[in-house]
This record gives sequence, structure tokens and C-alpha cells, in this order.
Amino acid sequence: METVDEDLPSSQSRPEPKGVHYLAKCVLRGSAVLQAVHGHFRSSSSFDVVFGKETSLELVIIGEDGVVQSVSEQTVFGTIKDLAVVRWNEKFHTPNPQLLGKDLLVVLSDSGKLSFLAFCNEMHRFFAVTHVQLSHPGNARHQLGRKLAVDSNGCFIAASAYEDRLALFSVSISASSNIVNKKIFYPPEHEGDTSKAIGIQRTSICGVIWSMCFISKDASQVSWNECSPILAIVLNRKGSILNELLLLGWNTKEHTIHVICQYTEAGPTAFDIVEVPHANGFAFLFRDGDALLMDFRNPVNPCCVYRTTLSLLPTSTEERNSVEEPCRGLDVDDEGIFNVAACALLELRDSRIEMIKGDDPMSIDNETDKINSNPKRVNSWSWEPGNIRNSRMIFCLNTGELFMVDISSESDGIRVNLSDCLYKGPPCKALLWVKGGFVAALVEMGDGMVLKLENGKLLYSSPIQNIAPILDMAFVDYHDEKQDQIFACCGKAPEGSLRVIRSGISVEKLLSTAPIYQGITGIWTMRMKVTDSYHYFLVLSFVEETRVLSVGLSFTDVTDAVGFQPDACTLACGLVGDGLLIQIHRNAVRLCLPTTAAHPDGIPLSAPICTSWSPENVSISLGAVGHQLIVVATSSPCFLFVLGVRSFSSYHYEIYEMQHVRLQNELSCISIPQKKFAYESSALRNTSVGNIYGTGLPVGVEIGYTFVIGTHKPSVEVLSFVHDKGLRILATGVISLMNTLGTAISGCIPQDVRLVLVDRLYIVSGLRNGMLLRFEWPSISTVFPSDLPGQNPFVSSCFENVTASISNMQPSISVGPQCCAGDMSEKVEENVPVHLELIAIRRIGVTPVFLVPLSDSLDADIITLSDRPWLLQTARHSLSYTSISFQPATHVTPVCSVECPKGILFVAENSLHLVEMVHSKRLNVQKFYIGGTPRKILYHSESRLLLLMRTDLSSELSSSDICYVDPLSGSLLSTFKLEPGEIGKSMQLVKVGNEQVLVVGTSQSTGPAIMPSGEAESTKGRLLVLCLEHFQNSDSSSLVFCSKPGSSSQLTSPFREIVGYATEQLSSSSLCSSPDDNSCDGVKLEETEAWQLRLAYQTPLAGMVLAVCPYLERYFLAAAGNTLYVYGFLNENPQRVRRLALGRTRFAITCLTTQFNRIAVGDCRDGILFYTYQEDLRKLEQLYCDPVQRLVADCTLVDMDTAVVSDRKGSIAVLSSTDHLEDNASPECNLNLSGSYYIGEIAMSIRKGSFSYKVPADDVMKGCDGAGSILDSPHNTIVASTLLGSVMIFIPISREEHDLLEAVQARLVVHPLTAPILGNDHNEFRGRESSAGTPKILDGDMLAQFLELTSMQQEAVLALPLGFTNAGTSRSKPPRSPIPVNQVVRLLEQVHYALN
Repeated sequence: METVDEDLPSSQSRPEPKGVHYLAKCVLRGSAVLQAVHGHFRSSSSFDVVFGKETSLELVIIGEDGVVQSVSEQTVFGTIKDLAVVRWNEKFHTPNPQLLGKDLLVVLSDSGKLSFLAFCNEMHRFFAVTHVQLSHPGNARHQLGRKLAVDSNGCFIAASAYEDRLALFSVSISASSNIVNKKIFYPPEHEGDTSKAIGIQRTSICGVIWSMCFISKDASQVSWNECSPILAIVLNRKGSILNELLLLGWNTKEHTIHVICQYTEAGPTAFDIVEVPHANGFAFLFRDGDALLMDFRNPVNPCCVYRTTLSLLPTSTEERNSVEEPCRGLDVDDEGIFNVAACALLELRDSRIEMIKGDDPMSIDNETDKINSNPKRVNSWSWEPGNIRNSRMIFCLNTGELFMVDISSESDGIRVNLSDCLYKGPPCKALLWVKGGFVAALVEMGDGMVLKLENGKLLYSSPIQNIAPILDMAFVDYHDEKQDQIFACCGKAPEGSLRVIRSGISVEKLLSTAPIYQGITGIWTMRMKVTDSYHYFLVLSFVEETRVLSVGLSFTDVTDAVGFQPDACTLACGLVGDGLLIQIHRNAVRLCLPTTAAHPDGIPLSAPICTSWSPENVSISLGAVGHQLIVVATSSPCFLFVLGVRSFSSYHYEIYEMQHVRLQNELSCISIPQKKFAYESSALRNTSVGNIYGTGLPVGVEIGYTFVIGTHKPSVEVLSFVHDKGLRILATGVISLMNTLGTAISGCIPQDVRLVLVDRLYIVSGLRNGMLLRFEWPSISTVFPSDLPGQNPFVSSCFENVTASISNMQPSISVGPQCCAGDMSEKVEENVPVHLELIAIRRIGVTPVFLVPLSDSLDADIITLSDRPWLLQTARHSLSYTSISFQPATHVTPVCSVECPKGILFVAENSLHLVEMVHSKRLNVQKFYIGGTPRKILYHSESRLLLLMRTDLSSELSSSDICYVDPLSGSLLSTFKLEPGEIGKSMQLVKVGNEQVLVVGTSQSTGPAIMPSGEAESTKGRLLVLCLEHFQNSDSSSLVFCSKPGSSSQLTSPFREIVGYATEQLSSSSLCSSPDDNSCDGVKLEETEAWQLRLAYQTPLAGMVLAVCPYLERYFLAAAGNTLYVYGFLNENPQRVRRLALGRTRFAITCLTTQFNRIAVGDCRDGILFYTYQEDLRKLEQLYCDPVQRLVADCTLVDMDTAVVSDRKGSIAVLSSTDHLEDNASPECNLNLSGSYYIGEIAMSIRKGSFSYKVPADDVMKGCDGAGSILDSPHNTIVASTLLGSVMIFIPISREEHDLLEAVQARLVVHPLTAPILGNDHNEFRGRESSAGTPKILDGDMLAQFLELTSMQQEAVLALPLGFTNAGTSRSKPPRSPIPVNQVVRLLEQVHYALN
């Protein structure tokens, strides 16, 4: 492998530690939505929603059915603090046509910059338009970058710090100026510059800024050039009981800020100020217990014109069962570490909580229950979009009740109408009212929902999945599908749930047949008419036969009624016209008119009418069917035939030859795009390349007369057939691929090819060697004769000579409308084939790649079959594909029926599997509602059941228990209740002899476990040993199926009459597999065994038992307070437990993990400590200590010398010990920091294992390219889950792979296409919370962007000299030779393949 010649500093001083190099990749981005805005981001006509999720942005749409569909999601490589939208208006002018009419997304982040983002349709994500520097990077309280406000016209922006500071900006999008043309800071940027703050004292804005908004003026009162904005601020001064309402004015002419008015009214605490749109000068002031409508039309003398007491609002008579308990803040692990509801990071805690707690960053004694939450107050709100006559707002109280307020302007003043309670659910962190009457209600620690406003009520429409926070997780084998799944403890009471997280796109398995379909060679679905919405026929082709089935609740054999040749292997089939079905087999092309027995619209005869066409003395090798067009090819000799259909009379049709040509190269595939969808594509409606191609199509391309072929040359070629001109080659792309050794890659013959039209026309081709290619027309597709001298337009690399006359093609009676050549120019240059550009190359396996679109639309996503099924997102730039959560399959076809409109039929392991791939679902997650707050989870392999610890139960007898859970259905099978007032804290399975017992640690005290200093509080706990017992269930005849409302078809197999075979039954893996099916109440089939927990041993301990852990297969460890205990079993008896040793740390212990005889202890200050237990002396000995202070969240040992640890500030660190401990070594600070990675989210659970399986293409890749050994040690892979719902994987890589990818990353972080969009310094962000010089773990999210680029863009990135990279990078030497693109792509493809 060619690598950069750069040395690691650590390699010079000691041997390189094993597994020190890691690549971090986020496989599931956080689902907790902290901000939500809507706007026209993709185009001036689109209505888009953007979710801000702290470390990522997600653009979604809410469809007409109320379902949230994800359009694009991207990591921002920073921490989002606030979002706002600058609306496009008629005063804006831009020289960039891509920004015309689009709204801009404004983001505040920890980069210290105000970022303006625009959505790029070509790259399918947001890009930065400009940045405005506000402060230094970070999260300091006095740095600007906490809250945003944008005035209703999009002309002014305000940004504030947590306290004391704010800035105002004037926005003017024009060709001659930047987006921000004026700005003013308070306090002034330079202490000596006081002219900018005339009339404002330094103490005027001294305190915490809780809320702010602009107060709009009547447009008739002030002109655009004289506009002086007014900003309203809710300010909390230190030591003050009441909050102030402060009105500031910005004189844009004199460039000064002045205080207009200070308003304070005795009463409840004010929280938020919200402008009323389309009602100039009015705003709502939300206080604790009431809401005031303020009149600011005279800003010098504001007044309240309407007041409502929130506690007097009518309450809901219908409440959801899931909100029976009050929703309080969650102390994530009951030690009172912090409040998730405030924020995930300690530096970003909510200022209101900060006011109560104080400023100590180590203040971990946070009991949010002490905060008075009895008065009702407004949590969230949203205004109705597009309503300019009157202003309507929906708001949510902290009780979960939703109301609507209607504000209208009457002759006698403002009128306010307040509705009754519209809906009650969990309290919403954010509300967003979007078009269609839908309201997105976002919940902080549970699923949100989409509500529909109908008849004065809000009705539940669909869920918005949110798995945050993830408190614990366990890996379980995904039975029969060769991949793991994660069972995660998510949410909190009353919304706590058990989630099953799988990789790839969600698949809802509906039905499976028995494995009785050997020898299937092809599978297709067909309509009866071109305009039909649903499929009516399913064609199964076997080696020597063909069967046609009707599509519906019962798939019945209608082969005889359709007319297909039953004893032939079908090569292709399709609909050539209404009621005209085509079957292509080796000997003939067969036209069939089905009877009414096959379809109600069939011919009223007893037998179908069939006619055939056959080539002379040659067999057909492949073919394709389009609307009024049939194309077939032969081999030995190689001919291409273009066929048509004509009608002589009723039911009398004929297949006739329109043209045939001799081929130089044998064809490998043919694809004909469907004409009827050519101009219905959503891509064309919003196309941004119409300026390039005029109609969005290259010269000469007309859908309906154009098809694509793949040849053995190898090449892909675009052909057009027009009646009066015959066949023409429009474009050709030669396939010639080389590996990094300079030798040609074999097997590059196209196996399948598809024409795609999304923004632009391009070609996707799957090769027989498992590779995927994308070809595009060049920017200017017209090729001049001088470029290709002497080319005959009709004789090319494909055609040898024309052997049929075009004059033979006139039909007697045409079928449908006559084919028309259209208005084609006679320019000679249009007759010269265009050379297609190879844009992107990917390897997705080693077996041939088949391409199956989900519909006939040219912009439809494509299922890509190779070693595994993938979904190719056609709207994405380059080649973007995601795995489908289904087993490897050989064939697939979409099935659209009344009962299953989004069905897909897979052929896998000789069985037919009907599934519904709902890729619009944002997460491939299944939910089991289990009640309470799930805290800890384990998988018991012997029983194949889950062990779950729950807290916050509503039971009066016990608020915490441990239960057995069925992983298939989520059913609670048995429970062990803890004592009243006792709370479960930790549990682990421990081996005793040949059996396992469950060791449980609890708390018997109220309040926090840890002091603000990190020392342990004086509390009590209990240590329990539970035996896992199973017994035979006498009632072995129970058989319970899981049902889903409205899905009765799941219990009646439509395959019962399929091709005359015996009745098939549901496979066991198809039960309860819907990602959103939380109503499943079944148990495992033929369950004859039951398991229960029995108490064998208990002992009280001084301190909450926050961690337990097995040790050396004969001991176990327990941590209570700052004491570590070693226990053993006498005579392998779980009832006889003896304490063998104890040791004490300086601070409270939060986690334990072991590897062989090595013990890793994590505490609240000293970080990770390494211990060993000397059995002969019965003594714990400390060996190593963390070099820095660290508030540990969780840790795991990769091996005896390497620990991976997460802290409560969002970092992951790799610590390793030296190979041999020096005789005079001190136990202080002698662990080496081998790597660090700042996630920006707190990882509460870290596990060692593999969330992938071996890549089938690994051997091929290594053999041909000398590629590296990624995932050679999958058992050293680290998986971490976070409080925001993310799942991260840390993959061990070799030194050579690390150096190669580090050089690539250094270029990606500065290239305009891939640099952090919020303006963060990537090295500073990922290296935050670590000391200077610490080796960095590679950022897989940054590297993954490399695969999204085209080949030319990839080469441009790698061509960047290292001098362009940031000075903060650890390497500075340039590589000896250029970095090969193929080698980087191959390495990243391995990661992408394995982690999907």
C-alpha cells in the first residue's frame, strides 16, 4: 500500500500499541430534535422542514398523508445552538441563480460564527453561503452564539450570548454586497469605541438573555432605507427576582443602539417574548402561569392589552394513557449528573437551570424535581404559515395540553379568541405548524407526533421517531439474517421504551413462503393498462417454465388465461400497449391478449389470443419491452432487432420488424425507459438544469424512443429509434477500469443498465464483477465534427452495418398514437455520438449487480442486488446507496396492489418474501413500549431472552424491577420487584460453575449519589444475587399471533394457491417485525419453557451500588460510593457469597469493566484507574492512573493494556499502558492517551463487539489492490450510544490505513465541497477536551463525504497540496507520490459496506 511518509511521534519512543488507530463512524445520527424551522429551501415552490439535532441537520418533508419523510441528513462537524430562517423577499437580488427564490438557513454554532446556508439540489445537502465571525470557537457564556432572532421581513438578525452580549445585523442579498451589509455589537468590540452604544449604559444589558424577538413596524410609517429595528429582550439580572422586558432600538443611519424602554410588572417570572406576525407592534409575553399580549406600537410606553391565566384554561377530557404520570426531568443515571432536558453537554446547560444551580461546571448535584413546575406555562408554540388575514398560533403547555389562539384586527382594536384544549400528550419541546393543517409536535425524550387540525381538533396522524436518550444497549443476533441488532433502553417514563435498532433501510416483512421455488431465473410485475395504478400480474420464470400469477389477496395461477408460453424460460416481459402483454423467450417474441378470466378488462373469449415473431435461424439472448417498442438481441451472430406492434382489426395484432442491425459486440443488457412517466417526474418539475439542456434532456434524447444497451466491448450506449430516421447512437461510454497496480480489472461487462432523470439525465450500470458505475452527458452535449472526424452516425463501435430498410416500417393500423421524430435539428453535429463521462465508480460486492427501479418513473430509487440488497438513491450526487435491512436475495420486483401499495417481492433462499420497504421512515427502529424508564439491558443467550431493569414505575408496591422480555414481541414474561423505595442501578451476568446468575446493585436512598466535588454522598445500597431458573410450562398449547391494526392480510397468506404448491405459512422471523408495531402482544410460537428470577443472596452496602462486573469467571466486582469490592462464591454456590477484598478511590466510582485479570475503574474526577487483584494476598493493587481529570460516563477494555472511555463532556478517549511497568513507576499519570475524538454528544454506553459481518469482497479487494485489513479484528470494534440517540462505531485500522486516510482527511476538511458547513475548524472540534498533541481518531463522517463526490472531484481533493491544510494538523510532510483515488475509494467502500 502506498502511504504518506510521515512518522507518528509515539512510534519513535516505544513500540506502537496494539489497536491504537481507530476510525470513528456514526451509523445512526441522533434523533433528538432541538430546533425545527420551515421554509422554501430546495426551491421557491417546495415546503421543507429542517430539524436541528445538535450535531446534524436533517431536511424532511411532511407528506399529504402526514408522514415525515427524510430528504437529506448531514453531519455539521460542530454543535448547533440555534436555527432561524431568512425568508426570500422581493427586496433581495442575487447573481447566483441557484439561490433565487430560496430561503436561507441561519445557524448559530460553537464555531463562533453566524452561518448562512443554502440547499444545493445537485449535492443534495446544505452548503455555506457565507459566515460572519462573532467570537472565538467554543461555548463560553459571554461569547455570542446562543440565541437567534430574525425579523418577519428577513431584513434584520439578532444574535445573543448567554448573558451580557448581543449583536444586530442588517441583511441585504444583492449582487454588489455581502449578505450582511451592516452590523453592530454590544458591548462594542473595542472598549474605546463608545459611539456605537450612545444612550445605553454598560449595565443596561447585564444578565442572562432568556428570549428576544423583533417588533415589526407598520410599513407605512417608515421606509426601507430609514428602517430602525426594535428588539425586545427578556433579561434576567443577577440577584433579581423578576425578569425585565427591555426594548432596544438600532439607528442604522447613526449606527447606534439605544434603550427605548424598560418594562417590569409585578407578577410571575417572564420566560419568552414572541412577535405576532401580520400584526405590527404586538407580541406575546409568556410568563410562569399566564400570557400577556403586549402592544408595542408606542415603544416608549408599552402596555398589556390582553391577559390570560393559563391555569384557568379548560383542560382536556381525553388524555393519552401514556401521560398518566407527570413528566419530570431525567437524571440520566440517577446520580443527578445533569438534566437532559436542558442540553446534552455540560457547557450548554439551559440558562434557567444555571440560574438555580450556579456556575460550577462540576456541579453534578442537580435535582430538577426541586424546581417548581406546578404553575402552567407555555413550553412551545408555532404560528400558522401563509395566513396574512389573521394570526393563529398553536401553543403547548408544560402539562402537554395544546391550545390555539386566534388574533384578528377589528375596528375597535385587537380581538383574541382562545380555543379549548385541542389535544393532550407529552409536553413538546418544539411545535411547527406546516402547510396542509399539519403540526409537528416534537418531544424531547420520546416519540414526537404529526397532528392534523380538523374540525377544531388536533388528530394524531403519524409518529416522529425519537430514540433519545439511549441509556444502555445490548447486541443480539438478528436471527437468520446474518447481522446483529441493537436492543436499546430509550426514553423515560412515561414514554420509556425498548427499541430494536437495525442497520439499513427499514423493511416491514409481511409474508414468506416455504423454500420450494428452486431455479427461479427472473421475476416481473405487469399492469394491464399503461395508466393503471396497480400491478395485476406476477411473472415467475424458471429454468424450463414460466408461470403468471394474479396479484391480490390470493395469488392464483392465470398462465393459461394470459397466454404466456408455459414451457419456456422467459427472458423479459412487459406491456407494449393497453391489454397487450409481451413475453420474450429464446425462440420467439409472443404477444398475448389475456381473457376476462385473467383480468376484468381482458377479451371476452374462452382462450387468449396470441401471436409470435421469431428471428430466422438464431436464438434470442435478451430483450426489453417499452411502450410501443420491443428490442431484442441475438448472439452468434450478433443482431439487434427493433420490433413494433400493429393492428389490422379487433383482436388481430401483429409483431413486425422495424429495423435490425448487425453488431460488432454482443449485447449484455437492454433497458427501455417508460414514456408515460417522462414528464411526470418530480425531478423535472423542480429541475435546476433546465438552463443547461433546455428541457432537462440532452440533445436527441426523447423518452419513449430512446433505450440503453450494455455491450461486451465493454461499454454502455444510448440509442434512439425514430420511424423516419431509424436507429441512431446518441451517446457511448467505454468501460475501461484499472486497479492501483495498473492492470485492467476483469469482469467489467454490464449486467444491467438504467436511465435516470433527476435534475439531469444520467446512466447507472451494474457490472458482472460487483461494481456500480455512473455515466453522465458532458456539460455541453453537442459534439462538433472536428472533434470526431470521419465518423459515420449510423456505423459506430456498436453497429457493423444496416441490414434492414426503414421503408418497410409503415403499419396498416398503428397501436396508439403514431411515433413522431419530433422537432429535430438537421445539424450534422447532432448525429455524432456524445462520449459519456464516467462520473463515479463503486464496488458493492463480487457478484453481478442487478438494477430494479421501485417504479416506472425515471427518478425512482433503484434496488441494487449483488451480494446484498441496497437502495440506490437516484436523487443523490454521485452514487449514494444504503443497505436494505433484508437478507441476500437473487431477484426482486416491486409489487403495487390495493392491499400493499408499496410492496416488494424478494427471492431469497428459494422462498418468496413479500415486504414493504417504507424507506420514508426516518429510522430503522422497532419500538416496544415497556412502561417506566428502561435503565439496563442484558441478553441471556441460554434462554434467548432479554433481561431488563426498569425504574420510575407507577406501581405503589415497587418503583423498580427486573424482568424477562421476549425479543421478538417485547412481551414481559416474568418480573422480580425490588423493595419499595429501592431503585435499580446496575446489573451483570456472572458465571458460577456451569451456570449464570444475575448480580444487581441498587440504591435505598433518595437524592444524588455524588457530591458536587465528585466525592460520594453518604447513602445506602444493596447487592443482590439472583438465580435464573427455568421450568416447563404446563400450558404448551397456547399459540398467539401478533396482530397489527388494519393489517389483517398479514394473517392470511396470499401465497396459499401459488402455482399449485402446498399452503405456505409465515416464517417466524416475520412476526412483529414492523419498526412501528408497538401493539404486538404475542409470545414465541410453541413456547413451552418459562424463566423466572429467584433471590439467592443479598447484603447491604454503604453507598449506592452504581456498578457491578464479572471477574475471571469466578469472582465479581461491585462499586458502592468510592469503594471497590471483590466477591467470590464458596463451592460455586450462589447462596454463599464472600467478600474477599476492597479498595478505595478518592472519588465516587461510576463504572467497572474487566479483561482477564485487568480491572478498569472509572470515577468522577480521576478518570480511569487500572487495578489487578492478587489472589494469593487477597488484595487490590492499583497499576495505572489516568493522566487527566475526567468525569467518566462509561468505559470498556479492548485488551489488558487498552481502555476506551467516554466522559460527560462529549469525548471518547483511548488510553493504553506501557508493555512493562517500570520498577520505580508511579501510579500517577502513567497511562498514555493514544487517541481522542470529540463527538459533541455524551456516550452513556460503550460496548466491545462487532456490528457487522465479513465483507464478501474483502479477498478480491486485497488480491487485486493490496487493500488494507479493515475489520480484520472485528471483536476490537467499539460501539457507543449517546444521549441524543446516536450510535457510533470505532473501527480498528492498521497504521498504513490510518496514515493514508489521515492524508485524505486533511484535504477534505479544507476543500469547499467537504469542509465543515458551520465554519468550524475540524481539528479544533474533534480535538476538543483533549490536550495538544494528542493523536486524533479519524473522522469517518468526514471521510464518507469522499464517496459522495464524482471521480473528478475526488481527484481534485487529493491534488490539494498539504500546504492548504490547517496548521493544526499533526503531520506536515507531503507524500512522496500522489494518493491513488482507487485505493482510497476501495478502503472507504469496505467501511461503508460493512457498517451498512
